[in-house]
Amino acid sequence: MPRFETNVELATRTTLGVGGKAAHYTRVESEAELLAALEWASAQRAEVRVLGGGSNIVIADAGFAGLVIDMQLRGISQGHGGTVHAAAGEPWDDFVAVMVTREFQGLECLSGIPGRVGATPIQNVGAYGQDVSETITEVVATDRVTRAQRTFRAEECQFAYRDSFFKSVEPGRFIVTQVTFQLRPGAAPAVRYAELERAFSGAPTPPSLAEVRDTVIRLRRSKSMVVDPTDPNSRSCGSFFVNPVLSPDALRAFTERAKGEGDIPQFPQADGTTKLSAGWLIEHAGMPRGTRDGAVGLSTKHALALVAHEGALAADIARLAERVRAAVRYRFDVQLDPEPVFWGF
Repeated sequence: MPRFETNVELATRTTLGVGGKAAHYTRVESEAELLAALEWASAQRAEVRVLGGGSNIVIADAGFAGLVIDMQLRGISQGHGGTVHAAAGEPWDDFVAVMVTREFQGLECLSGIPGRVGATPIQNVGAYGQDVSETITEVVATDRVTRAQRTFRAEECQFAYRDSFFKSVEPGRFIVTQVTFQLRPGAAPAVRYAELERAFSGAPTPPSLAEVRDTVIRLRRSKSMVVDPTDPNSRSCGSFFVNPVLSPDALRAFTERAKGEGDIPQFPQADGTTKLSAGWLIEHAGMPRGTRDGAVGLSTKHALALVAHEGALAADIARLAERVRAAVRYRFDVQLDPEPVFWGF
């Protein structure tokens, strides 16, 4: 049976470091404890939120009035070939490091990302040319409504750019407990992102998985996108906005509004749409890196990261986020959508 606590500080459990307390809080280390926690919440008529690594949430200064479940299910097991099952509470970057050590290809470009395994299919986490949807074959989740366990095949997850069934179709209904990946033992790393290609250009031999992992972490660190207590820029949620994807008509309208801005980063997608760089849009809308608004601001290394400095409140982050979105709407008529989820607002 899980142990329930009251009035538990949440800010210290997030990478942003702001927000109030949880009215109720519990850690779950098994599926039986998870079911018990859900039953308790139902009896108390309490809303439920699941906490992983705390790297993708903004918690209101008033806190959260329901039950916060800290997902601590652990365990990694290997099936046939490159099939690997990982429990939802496994720290993501530790898991990636183990796979790279085993010479299992498929996750190396996702190194250095904070959080836990269970969050990755919800957001379809991706970076440096890789998405988890490329290797996820199954997701096991508990239905909060029926308390039943359900296994989703990859196609049922409805993966899209930074999106999934769990995020957009049934948000909040399913709690991920295990993710299965099909990785490729001994395969060459994926070096298809321009920044990575430049890093290895001229190398006498193709890079190893370990070299790609080390390079990705170095690149992320150069942008303060690795959690580092000594780097004030890393007190953030990482990328705060999703790169917008425009239809052909919207792209033409955007291109007309953006005349005179020089080369515009554009990334054509297979379905005929085009992805833009949210960071570029923010800077060219008049909000350069390092922009400050009281105790919050944009990272001095990456305009896409909103940073909480000493004394910052969650309300300050929310205000700056809306200021950024308004600037981009005004200049380019493009809507920026936040990546992190908001609790208690």
